[in-house]
Amino acid sequence: MKNFLDKDFLLSTETAKELFHKHAEKKPILDYHCHIDPKEIAQDRQFENISQVWLGGDHYKWRQLRSNGVEEKYITGNAPDREKFQKWAETLERAIGNPLYHWSHLELRRYFGYEGVLNSETAEEVWTLCNKKLEEKSMSARGMIKQSGVTLICTTDDPVDNLEWHKKIKEDKSFDVQVLPAWRPDKALNIEKPGFMDYIIRLSQISNININSFSALKEAFQKRLEFFISLGCRATDHALEYIAYVPSSEKEQELIFSKRLSGGVLTKEEELKYKTAFMIFAGEEYFKNDLVMELHYGCKRNNNTLVFDKLGPDTGHDCIDNFASGAQMADFLDALDSSGRLPQTIIYSLNPNDNAVIGTVLGCFQNDSALSKVQQGAAWWFNDHKTGIIEQLTSLANLGILSNFIGMLTDSRSFLSYTRHEYFRRILCDLIGGWVENGEYPYDIKMLSKIVSDISYDNAVRYFKFNL
Repeated sequence: MKNFLDKDFLLSTETAKELFHKHAEKKPILDYHCHIDPKEIAQDRQFENISQVWLGGDHYKWRQLRSNGVEEKYITGNAPDREKFQKWAETLERAIGNPLYHWSHLELRRYFGYEGVLNSETAEEVWTLCNKKLEEKSMSARGMIKQSGVTLICTTDDPVDNLEWHKKIKEDKSFDVQVLPAWRPDKALNIEKPGFMDYIIRLSQISNININSFSALKEAFQKRLEFFISLGCRATDHALEYIAYVPSSEKEQELIFSKRLSGGVLTKEEELKYKTAFMIFAGEEYFKNDLVMELHYGCKRNNNTLVFDKLGPDTGHDCIDNFASGAQMADFLDALDSSGRLPQTIIYSLNPNDNAVIGTVLGCFQNDSALSKVQQGAAWWFNDHKTGIIEQLTSLANLGILSNFIGMLTDSRSFLSYTRHEYFRRILCDLIGGWVENGEYPYDIKMLSKIVSDISYDNAVRYFKFNL
């Protein structure tokens, strides 16, 4: 029986061990999509206790706490941090098979040097040890980034953001990790949402453009995108219900936008026509500016109305949606490709059943402008566990070129989440090592080491054209 979380954790063959310890483990980390607050990096936040850095804003953990019957005051409420930590320890010991069990203990070992097991009985010991460690300068926001081997971070930012914290970080020569904004214009896309009109007012103010038409919205979009690019933006991101393609004329688009501005209620068809037009325009702008377009879809959000009314969004009440049209996804990409304006694109679905659909669609739009120009994104959110990662990697290998994959991202708000890259790399090396030892690929260590190194780090640097 193997010891829990030993040096060969998740590595079941000698080839896997060699690939991880001699190659993948040594690569830096490039976090091209996350939700870290740039203000905390700029101010180099020092956390007071482990609950603040571990439990604050982490809806992954919140869901498990609720599943263990924990009262909400210990989750998002005003219970003391020590009591919240105790509830998490009591929950974690029951979370066998859950990736949070592995991630939590990897974080305890890598950042705090704790080799034991966190449970209800050891909670006080771990609380004391971690809080003492957090007093050290190396455990500030920047310190954790540096000791994790991170070279570049892309945050997630709205077009109306003034990016003041990115400016401060860029001007601070004492910190050599690049922190770049990533463009996320969801609020301008979601024309059906109640807050759309208020958002248009904010966008008008910051762009100094009177947005009284769809063409004016496009002008504001371009102006703000130029500002983001001036601060190093290389990535864009969209959270979509699904990748829709319902084409319309420019006249229809202006009438739809005008109807919404005048307080009218759009039909579902009008909503989809607007969103299609918006995304086609966005894709063309990304191509023109040589930016990467990331498309996340397949999530049904804020499902618990009672809790949403109390706590708002992003509190752990989202789920996988199983409605998506592979045909419309293909038609959307084709519309951009036919005009010669398809940008490099990464497609993520929250539904693992979409792996093969994505794998076959992206194969229709590859060309010599980039290695695997259209990518399938990493196993995301509800799928970034061992099974989900293996399924995504295997599907991509079956249908495309796994060696060109741009690898893992944290998609996290926590400065301790970089161990997810280690977790991913161990699974990657074990999968490839198993293929080699099963006679499915030759033991060519020169090629194998390049493959795992590329997927771990190098492919993403090249794909996004980061200056590192």
